[in-house]
Amino acid sequence: MTEQHKSYLHWGWEQFKSLAVIILIAFLIRTFGYGLYQVPSGSMETTMLVGERFFADKFTVLFKSIKRGDIISFNDPKYDYSDNIIVNLWQNYIYGPANWTKRVIALPGEEIKGEIEDGRPVVYLKKIGETEFKKLDEPYLNKFPLLAYAGKNTRHPVDYQSWDQSLPLDHQPFYNMTKAGVARGETMAQYYGDVAVKYPNTLYSENGEYKDSFNHKLADDEYWVMGDNRLGSHDSRAWGPLKKHFIHGKIVYRIFSLDSNSGWWILDLLKHPIDFWKSVRWSRCFQSVN
Repeated sequence: MTEQHKSYLHWGWEQFKSLAVIILIAFLIRTFGYGLYQVPSGSMETTMLVGERFFADKFTVLFKSIKRGDIISFNDPKYDYSDNIIVNLWQNYIYGPANWTKRVIALPGEEIKGEIEDGRPVVYLKKIGETEFKKLDEPYLNKFPLLAYAGKNTRHPVDYQSWDQSLPLDHQPFYNMTKAGVARGETMAQYYGDVAVKYPNTLYSENGEYKDSFNHKLADDEYWVMGDNRLGSHDSRAWGPLKKHFIHGKIVYRIFSLDSNSGWWILDLLKHPIDFWKSVRWSRCFQSVN
């Protein structure tokens, strides 16, 4: 082997080591430092809307207690995780279950219950050291009705989107809506045996079963999490308490808000360079979240 070949091999090896170090550092930062998330569903409306991009703090949750009211990101608690340690690590930290986002309602050791009062769902909480339940004040809940809609940006045959009744369809603050999309949404809702409009403070059901009645005493490693959009959130009401080891971040900052369910906003820009800018929710960009 000539000296020139040795020089090329040495240079290639050095470049490979540098790239490996960069990838490792990036992996550690993304795994234990911060995360970037896109909202795929309306479960946290109107705090978080479909198409918004958020920054999550993954570092402080490793040593700082999670508080009531925090909006957290976590791995799908119902996913079929492998018993193999290596595969399990891959599933939890590299590629596997979907990332979910909900708000922490109750903390480890507390007792929480949901009741129906005068046809409305109410949440009661008994904190550690207290002897009685107290009604929970939840100012973050979605105060807007949900309108059945079927348009180009909906993920399903019909989606239920937050709707400001006081404003015309072409001036909605959350999602772009058209009369045709609303008409198709109503038709699809009827087809699936559902209503065209869902109003706040009404009961939530999944597969015909109401989920607003519950009572749980949380273990030392369990949290109760729910979406701010109670009429459109698959949360602890359906699958129970969330184990702490699933939690991997706290949502702290909204970077960008776009009325689109596309995973790559750059593709929307390339395909629709004019309409793209009309879909940006400028008033919701670069904001802290709580």
